Formats: sequence, C-alpha cells, structure tokens
Amino acid sequence: MNVLHVCADPKPTEESASKQLAVAFFRSLVEKNPDANITNVDLYENPPPYLNYEAIRGFWYPVFIEGHHPTDHEQAAGAYGVEQGKLFNASDVIVLTIPMWNFSVPAVLKAWMDQVLSPSVTYTMDASGTVPLHHVKKLILLVSSGDVFKEGDERDALTPVVEHAFAEAGVRDLSIAWADGQYTFRYTDAEERKQMALEAAEELAEEVLDELTETAG
Repeated sequence: MNVLHVCADPKPTEESASKQLAVAFFRSLVEKNPDANITNVDLYENPPPYLNYEAIRGFWYPVFIEGHHPTDHEQAAGAYGVEQGKLFNASDVIVLTIPMWNFSVPAVLKAWMDQVLSPSVTYTMDASGTVPLHHVKKLILLVSSGDVFKEGDERDALTPVVEHAFAEAGVRDLSIAWADGQYTFRYTDAEERKQMALEAAEELAEEVLDELTETAG
C-alpha cells in the first residue's frame, strides 16, 4: 500500500489538533500494516508555487486548443505539479492534514491542488469527461477547526472545495475525521471532541486497510 500524506498545517504537533489526528491515523495504519509505504509532503517545508499564466497554458491549453504543445517556459512553470503528480499517481490512498482557516483550506493546500489536480498531471480530459492517470482508491481528510460544524454546515467551504476538486480528478471515495470545537475559550468540551476525533482517525486507518484488502481480493 502506497500512501501520500500532504500536510498543510504549519504548527508543531503539540499545538496542532490536525497533526495529532495524523499521528493517530498513521500509528494505527502502521500497526496493522507495517509494510505500508508512506510518503510525507509538508507544504510549509516545500511550498508549492501559485498557478501562474505559463502553468495554466501548459496544463490547460492542450485541452482547449488542438495542437498546443507546452513550451519550455510552460513546462518549467508546471514542474512542481508534475513531480507531485508522480507521487499522487503512484498512491493508493491520499491523506490530507488540514486546519480550517476562514472556513476553508489554507492557501498553501489550494496552491498544491491547483498544480496537482490538473489535466495531463493526474487525469486527462476531453468532451466526454475525465480519465484518471492514477489508481488512488481513497481520500482521507484529517481536519481541525476552532468552531463546531454539523454535517452539511453552510459555513463549511473546506469539504466541498476538496471533495469536488478531487472528484474531477477521479477520486470520489472520501472519509473525514474532524476535531472541531477546538476554541478552548469557547468550548469546555474541546478536549473530549479531540479525543473522539483521534479515535475516529484510528478507525479510519482500519477501514482503509479493510477496504483495500477487499479490493485486492
């Protein structure tokens, strides 16, 4: 099993609920499957460039303009996405560690998605739709937020942004462990909420292994 873990949280683990969820998830995963191959991408150690005009031309113009071949400048502008796309395409599971900022994802994760979830990188596109270039079977979100969010909460822009962007690339099986209510000055049960999310993260690791075993069988 190949797992790509993309972390979009700059805080140290002891201060980060989302990173603590990642620790719980991967501890459970490795306990059950010591042979799991885990690749970690820290977006604050290796920040992605924002998608610029040259990268847009390189990724998207071959879709819109017949016969367009990316120039050297366009290829250079998209090089980060291509390299990250190789890691993505080789993975069975993608795990995103995400703090909610201003009701959505951190800009650094959006920049990564804009580069990696692009035509010719992780999928091809034509008039009939998209065809994945990967074999990703599962997307896991490990999320933390200061406030409390119910399922389908209209304030939650994080989940739909990630869900729809990955679905366009052909990844539609998504599960979430969410430590919400982490504003300790507002919620007296913040620690209990985090503990429930940690347990959910451990259970998700077990579920992923079961699902992939069934698929392989």
